[in-house]
Amino acid sequence: MDDLLTHISFYQTTMEQEMISQYETILQAGERIRAHRIAKGLSPEEVASKTGLSRSAIYRYEAGQPIRVDALGKIADLLGISLASLFGVGSEFISSALVFYDRMHQLESNADQISVLFGPISFLLTTDHFDSCLRDALSESVPYAAANRSNFDSQLDQIIEILLARKETYRKRRPSIVSLVSAAELEQFLSLGIVGKQGLEGEELARRKNSALMEVENILKMLVDQPMGVQIGIVEDSLPGASFQIFRSGKLAQVATSSFRLGLYANVRVGVATITAAQDSVELHQEVTEDLWRNSWKGNDAINAVKEILQRHK
Repeated sequence: MDDLLTHISFYQTTMEQEMISQYETILQAGERIRAHRIAKGLSPEEVASKTGLSRSAIYRYEAGQPIRVDALGKIADLLGISLASLFGVGSEFISSALVFYDRMHQLESNADQISVLFGPISFLLTTDHFDSCLRDALSESVPYAAANRSNFDSQLDQIIEILLARKETYRKRRPSIVSLVSAAELEQFLSLGIVGKQGLEGEELARRKNSALMEVENILKMLVDQPMGVQIGIVEDSLPGASFQIFRSGKLAQVATSSFRLGLYANVRVGVATITAAQDSVELHQEVTEDLWRNSWKGNDAINAVKEILQRHK
């Protein structure tokens, strides 16, 4: 574990991105249609009715079948997205956490390797106990006076469903994952607990802190056990303000950046995420990842660092 390049051979491969096939482009357009449809709260039948297309056509398009240009325009207009975004030309800009997490699920379903810089911990590596706390943290993160608060609960059900599907897919496929974890954010995570807002007290606050403790103990367990395909680096240096992930499937690489977050002061309502396969973006994020990895604690150093952090909060 002394060098990222020793363990992850794909980082040593060429950074040149091959143009994806037309079939892959069409397939991904169908995936994007589905994600944005779900975020709008529309069923395939409703999309068909509002666009004048057949229900079977909508199902075919979402499954990756060829899409007529006129049909694509009608769907894009209904969903309020550009044709460029549907085909992944340039960058996808996503203002809905529901759409973003569904797109993450799609990318993770095909990825061979995933690099994660996500504070304080990667959701894919959390325990099932974390899932049981997640709804409370996400629900309380939205003020009751916030616009459309009354509609948030139904959307939250969909977000939870997608998040759990992401974790199930990861556990079945087991792509390689490199997770960079901030030591400072682990300290904050243990001090505050799994919360979506300030002001929790008493037994509830103690419960949330204990839940955070369980997650950090799980990180320590993974550092000790070294499960196949999982590499964790503890970063002492400061981290970028926005989280990002790099997904690699064969020679195709895509970067997803996000202001949405889970766990500590969760946010699934306000922000903009981007997904891009642009070579310059991939290369720059790759350079950041490699620099942070080289300077992170790994192996016994990481184990000792996490033990010291835990000791200060027990």
